[in-house]
Amino acid sequence: MKFVIFTISLLFFSLIGFNQSLNGLWKGSIYPNRTSPDKGMVIYLELTADKSGTISGKSRNELYNTNDFAIKNVKGKSESNNIQLSETVIAKKAVASRTMWCRLEYQLVYNNETGYLEGTYSSNDCKNQLGKVILYRENSSFPDEIVNQESHHWFDLLAKDLLKGLNAPEIRKKERENFVFMPIYFDYDKAEIKTEYYDFLNRMIHVVEGHSDLRVKVTGHTDSDGSDAYNDDLSKKRAQAIINYFVSKGLEADRLEFDFKGEHAPIETNKTSEGRQKNRRVEFSFI
Repeated sequence: MKFVIFTISLLFFSLIGFNQSLNGLWKGSIYPNRTSPDKGMVIYLELTADKSGTISGKSRNELYNTNDFAIKNVKGKSESNNIQLSETVIAKKAVASRTMWCRLEYQLVYNNETGYLEGTYSSNDCKNQLGKVILYRENSSFPDEIVNQESHHWFDLLAKDLLKGLNAPEIRKKERENFVFMPIYFDYDKAEIKTEYYDFLNRMIHVVEGHSDLRVKVTGHTDSDGSDAYNDDLSKKRAQAIINYFVSKGLEADRLEFDFKGEHAPIETNKTSEGRQKNRRVEFSFI
């Protein structure tokens, strides 16, 4: 009995935490079925949820790269991870717009893995208003002004992020903070990447693509067998092999920097075969 009560208590407090995590501004796209987010309408959604899951807020719809907009009041309910919202009153709309600003109903779910608030929309007062919604959390203020001073460049970036399969910014931040580097080891006198390292390299690419200000430094190393000149060249080839792999997967060359140390920066002794194997490596760092 105590275990059941404890489990229910954990569920109750986790739901409170989820409801409160909805609070704030979300930005994204609402787009018709059989299209893509870049073909949709800009949406700003500000939500306030209490402990019971009752939601209030407002939304702002904008036609892409225009000053046409509508601001609406929003109310709804959060049950478990499911969110139901409805727009009740159109508060403002652009005088020059010929767009019919429909009251929309939203069925949304927060995706814990991607960090997106996503789902569908429909309308009871406008026919054929059906489509999808995807939003991400943004630490900024709701644009109440008649002319929104913010450009829609973020809308273009969202479409590109989704096309690349990137997660929402808050998840990408955690991915970067939690990413653990590992060296890539090479066979004796070789510069070919072993297939067992592809998954790790792809995960690194995924993190870098999620941050426009992030670059990767690639540094090649060898063991002490051979001359200094030979090992310098071999370590350079190993680093270049990694660079070539990154570029082949779509990572821009200007986001990559490579260095090579030859045999001059060992991490283990070169007196044993095990130590020499660990010295035949490429290492990474974010810059």
